Amino acid sequence: MQDAKAAPGLSFGQRIRAILIGSSGNLVEWYDFYVYAAFSLYFAKAFFPEGDQTAQLLNTAAIFAVGFLMRPIGAWLFGRMADRHGRRISLTASVLLMCFGSAMIAVTPVYATIGVAAPVILLIARMIQGLSLGGEYGTSATYLSEMATAKHRGFYSSFQYVTLIGGQLTAMLVLIVLQKLVLTAGQLETWGWRIPFAIGALLALIAFVMRRDLYETESFTRAKRREGSLSALLQHPREVAIVIGLTMGGTLAFYTYTTYMQKFLVNTAGFSKDTATLISASALFVYMLLQPVVGALSDRIGRRPVLITFGILGTLTTVPILTELARVRDAWDAFLLVVAGLAIVSCYTAINAVVKAELFPTSIRALGVGLPYALTVALFGGTAEWVALWLKQAGHETYFYWYVSGCIALSLIVYATMRDTRDVSEIDKFSGA
Repeated sequence: MQDAKAAPGLSFGQRIRAILIGSSGNLVEWYDFYVYAAFSLYFAKAFFPEGDQTAQLLNTAAIFAVGFLMRPIGAWLFGRMADRHGRRISLTASVLLMCFGSAMIAVTPVYATIGVAAPVILLIARMIQGLSLGGEYGTSATYLSEMATAKHRGFYSSFQYVTLIGGQLTAMLVLIVLQKLVLTAGQLETWGWRIPFAIGALLALIAFVMRRDLYETESFTRAKRREGSLSALLQHPREVAIVIGLTMGGTLAFYTYTTYMQKFLVNTAGFSKDTATLISASALFVYMLLQPVVGALSDRIGRRPVLITFGILGTLTTVPILTELARVRDAWDAFLLVVAGLAIVSCYTAINAVVKAELFPTSIRALGVGLPYALTVALFGGTAEWVALWLKQAGHETYFYWYVSGCIALSLIVYATMRDTRDVSEIDKFSGA
């Protein structure tokens, strides 16, 4: 691997190229992670053959949640690496690890062949992917925020979620192509679900090659201190608390309207798998386009007003939107409802990465962005699907709607009391102090 090239003196074109390469790797990482959720309707019975559809999905959701439990460890490991040795090396290592996890799932034998070893291997692969993704979020959020210019930082950093959503959308588009043009439902359930994981492993390998030539950020190269330690992070308890508080409601809403929505439309609203996939994919495309719009808006009016908008609207509309979605029967109506929910969530997702990056000094930025975020996502985002399915199985599905709304309300308190990081940003301080 070549010595890292530094960002000072980069032309506009070089800076944009670095942002695009960093973002493309982010897309691949999230594609690999979300393929599991997109295809779980098809491979659930291959790994968990006993029980009805809800029980099988509950088992796959539990393993999905375990992948999230590894994210804090990945955030600590790769965040420490990024703060001590550079953003580039951390980004390169994390995408290589994701390649390995995806390849494992692609070749794992099913339950009928090797018994209980099949879900065990699946669990290990998801733990590896969770470790990788935990490192990816904090480091890529830091890299994109540091590489962007101060005037347009909200706009450029929003591309982390453009590519994050793009990864999820790509996973669903692969599913649609396989559903409509390539394979039958039976083929998808027996062996076709392996294809997207093999594609993901290949894409991750390509991203690894591209990331080897990334420029290092000016903030990192000019920092006087490079710590990346937990003890240094604990010297910023208020900032850590803000990250946890602003993430809680946002991540729960995000995973409700994205990874869980496809299953909700099938399991609760009664749509076919094909129709539910098409609704979700179409809504995600609109959602992806909204991210830079909201990011640019935050550059003009500030981060805090945008977050407060999400907090208020999310608190007031989550229960009505999910209640109506549960009984809607027209695909177009369902699409509009999902888009409405995602448009509200955009006021969190488009800027949450840059807000977190603007809170911490350079010496602990990647760790500060990644670790408290990963812990919160593991507790609330990663368990969203499992909690929703568990409550449905218990006969109290509507409790989940109120749970999401309540968590957003708690985050609203944080939005209303925090400072506006656009106006007081740590990114512009290169000392690392």
